[in-house]
Amino acid sequence: MLYEKEILVVEDNDVIRHDLHIVFDFLGEHSRIVSHQQWRQMCERGKGPVSLENGREVGMLILGHSDSVESFKAQLEAVRGYCQEAPVVLLGEGPVVSDDWDPYLRHMVIDTLVLPVNYSEMINVIHRAQRYTEAQQRHKIDKNQRPNHLFRSLVGTSREVQNVRAMMAQVAEKDVTVLVEGESGTGKEVVARNLHFHSPRRDKPFVPVNCGAIPAELLESELFGHEKGAFTGAINSRAGRFELAEGGTLFLDEIGDMPLHMQVKILRVLQEKSYERVGGNKAFKTNVRIIAATHRNLEEMISGGSFREDLYYRLNVFPIEMPPLRDRAEDIPLLISELTARMESEKRGSVRFNSAAILSLCNHPWPGNVRELANLVERMAIMNPFGIVGVQDLPQRYRHIAAESEDEFDSLVDETRKPTVVGEGDIALLPENGIDLKEYMSGLEQSLIQQALDNTGGVVARAAEQLTIRRTTLVEKMRKYGLQRG
Repeated sequence: MLYEKEILVVEDNDVIRHDLHIVFDFLGEHSRIVSHQQWRQMCERGKGPVSLENGREVGMLILGHSDSVESFKAQLEAVRGYCQEAPVVLLGEGPVVSDDWDPYLRHMVIDTLVLPVNYSEMINVIHRAQRYTEAQQRHKIDKNQRPNHLFRSLVGTSREVQNVRAMMAQVAEKDVTVLVEGESGTGKEVVARNLHFHSPRRDKPFVPVNCGAIPAELLESELFGHEKGAFTGAINSRAGRFELAEGGTLFLDEIGDMPLHMQVKILRVLQEKSYERVGGNKAFKTNVRIIAATHRNLEEMISGGSFREDLYYRLNVFPIEMPPLRDRAEDIPLLISELTARMESEKRGSVRFNSAAILSLCNHPWPGNVRELANLVERMAIMNPFGIVGVQDLPQRYRHIAAESEDEFDSLVDETRKPTVVGEGDIALLPENGIDLKEYMSGLEQSLIQQALDNTGGVVARAAEQLTIRRTTLVEKMRKYGLQRG
């Protein structure tokens, strides 16, 4: 259903108008049926994306044929001006969208209804219209509030990374505590820095503290500061990390390694928004946002008595789980490209990996996650400066494909984990012993089509535009590979 939105029908034929009215009544949809003349008058009055009489927003516009000399393109431009985010559905065989039109106009037409219209076809079209509208709204939010460069350091197209980006977009501007969980090397501090940079506190300090790297007896002084003479060696007063981060973000990394007596003090700060320096009795008010991170299972630590349950619930207001690299192997080609580009920009050399080497890396378990991958890329750049790395050039533990045997190479390739895109500016490099090009291209084509469908909410017309192919061509390819819109 389109919920409170209205289906606006522009049609002159009385029989078609009557039939559509019955269909919409049966489906429980709000509808309004007008003639082409009435539609032109509505556009001329220019009241925007809301119907003039009932105040409902237009969720879908069904456009019938007009006998006037008005061009189809002009009709679509009128729709765009009147209800910009509403998709258009054509009635019956008629005009077609030209490939040389404005891409937005081509995107607007999501389907054609064959007359006479039946209920199942209409339900399908309504569902697609809803998905189109949702995609338009997400695009509008991304464009106005979350530009594409926001989370650039979180490279990848996997569903896991997309979920992390979506959660970050939801919480970045909210002044709440975030708990980032995940294995070591997955990029928890990257998440924290992005959340800070894209929050209202971005102009204030971001102060990281590794709770596991500071001795327990010094941690309190590091966090809250100390007064002169508070302990042996305290020859001057010193501000702590909370004071340094005032107005900004304090990142408590490895919070699971914090001793119990400090957990009590952190809990007090979170509750009362104040603290005291070591050796002092003056209360300092604090206005910082806490982002915590850990590679430990805090719930198991609570059961074992090594982590406070009340602190856990204070920190776990908005949890973000960072996926391990082994669960998103399809992101490895893009990560390699990004890491290489970063080295080049820092004038630290460069390196390229051929297809066989990349496929081998996609089969590695990566216990060190992205940090391990970054170290490997840098190592290869030192050992093969500006060269091309093959499987035989990788350290032994990263060789999961026998590059000298084409048959073995093909059999060891895991299709579900085969990389899709190496990265912008890169070229696909042929393995030394060749590759089954037809099989490889087929897998690549399926992956890109599915990504385009996912990105556009299942709207075939928009997915075809992303892939720069005709809609009918995309439909045939979807049928060939058994791909679904959703």
